[in-house]
Amino acid sequence: MTHDIAAIVVSYSSAETIDECLLRLRAAHGVCAIRVVDNGSDDGTMEIVQRHATHDPRVRFIANPDNPGFAAACNQGAADLADADRACWLAFVNPDCLVEIDSLARLRAHATEAGGREALLGADLVDEAGDRDTAARRRDPDFGSMLAGLLRPAATQLGVAIDDANALQPVEAVSGALMLASRALFEAIGGFDTGYRLHAEDLDLCRRAREAGALVAVANDVRVVHLRGVSSRSRPLFVEWHKHRGLWRYFRKFEAGRRGVPVCAGVFTVIWLRFPLAVLRAWLRR
Repeated sequence: MTHDIAAIVVSYSSAETIDECLLRLRAAHGVCAIRVVDNGSDDGTMEIVQRHATHDPRVRFIANPDNPGFAAACNQGAADLADADRACWLAFVNPDCLVEIDSLARLRAHATEAGGREALLGADLVDEAGDRDTAARRRDPDFGSMLAGLLRPAATQLGVAIDDANALQPVEAVSGALMLASRALFEAIGGFDTGYRLHAEDLDLCRRAREAGALVAVANDVRVVHLRGVSSRSRPLFVEWHKHRGLWRYFRKFEAGRRGVPVCAGVFTVIWLRFPLAVLRAWLRR
């Protein structure tokens, strides 16, 4: 069996799920290295990670004293991999994702069969009840629709219908909860954009991968349980602030240059009008 997949986990107050996540990654086929980058947890997450590192030399961790953001931490994890780790593939795995023993190896197999193209792949994410996550298959943000729909949640405009006729379904973007790409592709496109703190960095990475000629797709036959939002439940204001900030950064980066001033002003207004309503919804969900 080839062991050339490095799993990178970014944790923040993830004590509820990190133990099961790491147990599964340690058992997963093809994994040669596991890097955990912790963004200042104070709930016992690091004690759990340290226990795994004691028992498995593949597990190493970086303990950030503060929270530099998801994108920056992913890049830290990837940069910590020495050539000796033999990692040809990078799997970015949220601490609330519970992979099966063959999940990552099957994603790698799909990627190597992508017709000679580089590939950035996601999995078919489901919740504990088996309901499939619409965020696993997304299109680029449509800011024209956002303006037309005014205060509709942006997430409802991004979902793509599931096509189970294709084991590998091309999409514009996959969820950052679980992504696999070759190390060469990740380095060629410059990794994650650290200008994002939380949210939209996965949309950005997928878009740049496509612009570089890579296939972005979901493996519909690789199902992984995702216990959504475990790390973010305690900080809804922080999460929503950076979600909306990320959308605005994405728009400025990819769309603003070809839009007129009135459209840019409209998008800015709609994004930030949505912010207080999104915070209220998040608090009600708690």
